[in-house]
Amino acid sequence: MTRIYLDNAATSYPKAPGVSEAVRLCLDELSGSVNRSGFNSPFGADELVWDTREKVAAFFNFPSPERVIFTMNITQSLNFLLKGVLHPGDHVLVSSLEHNAVMRPLLQLHEQGVEFSRVLADPQGRLSPQAFAEQIKPNTKMIAVTHASNVCGTILPIEEIGKLCAKEGLLFIIDTAQTAGVLDIDFHRVKAHALAFTGHKSLLAPQGIGGFLIHEDVAERMVPLISGGTGSFSEFEQVPPYLPDKFEAGTLNLPGICGLKAALEYIEEVGLDTIRQKELALTERLLTGLADMEGVRLVGLPSTEGRVAVVSVDFPGRDNAEIAYCLAKYHGIQTRCGLHCAPSAHRTLGTFPQGTVRFSPGHFTAEEEIDSTLAAISTVLAEPQHIPE
Repeated sequence: MTRIYLDNAATSYPKAPGVSEAVRLCLDELSGSVNRSGFNSPFGADELVWDTREKVAAFFNFPSPERVIFTMNITQSLNFLLKGVLHPGDHVLVSSLEHNAVMRPLLQLHEQGVEFSRVLADPQGRLSPQAFAEQIKPNTKMIAVTHASNVCGTILPIEEIGKLCAKEGLLFIIDTAQTAGVLDIDFHRVKAHALAFTGHKSLLAPQGIGGFLIHEDVAERMVPLISGGTGSFSEFEQVPPYLPDKFEAGTLNLPGICGLKAALEYIEEVGLDTIRQKELALTERLLTGLADMEGVRLVGLPSTEGRVAVVSVDFPGRDNAEIAYCLAKYHGIQTRCGLHCAPSAHRTLGTFPQGTVRFSPGHFTAEEEIDSTLAAISTVLAEPQHIPE
């Protein structure tokens, strides 16, 4: 049975050409560790990491590579940014579409006296900047939002939200988990104070590498989430005051950074617009086919306008998990079923507690795979309910 992979919103597959080779080369030939080797090697860790910082900075039109901080993933990045900046008495605005990578840290902070309010999106995931403006309070310190929903794919108006933050003197934090590698994100144009990214989704890089870009003023007053050895400032037991060392305690994931560098080079070669247009074409093909089916409820926007390639489907009268099971077991189609670590988004979209089956084509998905998926959905819906073995 041929596998059809439609779970790129969780992690992209396959990775960009050259990524696995770069990881292998790192493991086989790179010696030493960043800031910790007093010898030269033909494939030096320090140079490689700095080159990758520069590539990440250029990718987001960010002027300062030293303020590109590497972490394990976007969840760790968001924990850094929320827990390192917020204090008891502060108030935060978030959208009702947020992933648990934002909501769980906020709920922990709430127990320590940090307030937060959810700005409610409509049932298609749309949200106006005015809705944020109406909930600003005297103690509001930050707006933290996802760039696009990982459940329905709706893109939030981050440029307008950024202008609101600039006008009101608020910090603006952006979660780009579903957009980095697909949409053009200009750090200064969106007026961000920090932007969190992950490598393993649309950036087509390995798992275990992510990071954040941070404004110098915020970096200066932010408390590191993790502290320890950096290979620098070693005569002192205090955390180094300069970047990136202040936020990069411990040994960096060099194989992941190597893979990220290769992936960024591939995206630069292909072009963001080319990637975006292909994903939109695949999404339109999927949406059009689903719209004509009985027993299918599309969640979110009905067209490709204002969305990324994330399509959630509810199957009224059927168990969504059973549909996903049958698609995988009998047709080789891999999707993601459930609440997608975003229960607030599902409540907003009217799909809680049953969740949805999420189809997320990616850069390497073929049109024929979309057609096969649509045919398989029709076949599964035509059959009586199947009880998994």
